[in-house]
Amino acid sequence: MSGLCQRADLYHKHPKQLPELIENPVPYSLIDIGVNLTSSAFDNDRDRVVAEALNNGVTHLILTGSSVPDSQAAVLLSNEHPQCYATAGIHPHHANELNPDSINLLRGIAQNNKVKAIGETGLDFNRNFSSPSSQLSAFEAQLELACELNLPVFLHQRDAHKAFYNLIKKYRSRLSGGVAHCFTGDKQELHAYLDLDLYIGITGWICDERRGQGLQAIVKDIPLNRLMLETDAPYLLPRTISPKPKTRRNTPSNLVFILSQVASCMDLSEQEIAEVTSENAKRFFHI
Repeated sequence: MSGLCQRADLYHKHPKQLPELIENPVPYSLIDIGVNLTSSAFDNDRDRVVAEALNNGVTHLILTGSSVPDSQAAVLLSNEHPQCYATAGIHPHHANELNPDSINLLRGIAQNNKVKAIGETGLDFNRNFSSPSSQLSAFEAQLELACELNLPVFLHQRDAHKAFYNLIKKYRSRLSGGVAHCFTGDKQELHAYLDLDLYIGITGWICDERRGQGLQAIVKDIPLNRLMLETDAPYLLPRTISPKPKTRRNTPSNLVFILSQVASCMDLSEQEIAEVTSENAKRFFHI
């Protein structure tokens, strides 16, 4: 059985039993632009995870595709849940899987009306699960695909700023848009991406009192019309959650904690941040 068929079988094996929704909705609407809902961390309760997000004001979820099978699975899930959309891409960790066949498969997936961006794509020279040369080739091929299909790009960068910036700059005039997903860089990197007219995605990293102090200090530099919020669930559980949860698994319902921290750092109300980030996400992803 192919990976896609295995995924499809997994998602359709049990009938949906969605919990009751929106009993006590929060007073604002949020959009989580980065959810790895295809992760095995959600194998036992995907429907409940989506339902709990809705109940916590998260009206739309963008499901991240990080390989060809994963992108196919994200589309299947987004077709099951009207609140969900998908990206289609090959993460730099999987860059060595890119070849003419996989690009053609990605092209076909990306033409589904539920797919709103190419990615997660970019460069990760921190772990180098794929070689830097493979990552550069895969990234450029996906930038070309995004230009061809007139789709924005959902971008990953870690310890590769110079090469990443140079490739984005090369294609920026042809790209319809881009978002620096899970931004954790410094002020120089932030302003470089803003100069390229990129959106900036903020995750629970900003809630980390150890690693997130630098981001807390510069988030005010992000223009409101360039800011978006994401959980990157099941990763990056916000450390501001109290009491501490029993599990380290993050879920999109925790986007409210990221909202709260961003609002505090920017000296703005949660309502204002919720409104502008949701409008930005709707505009960027055309939803």
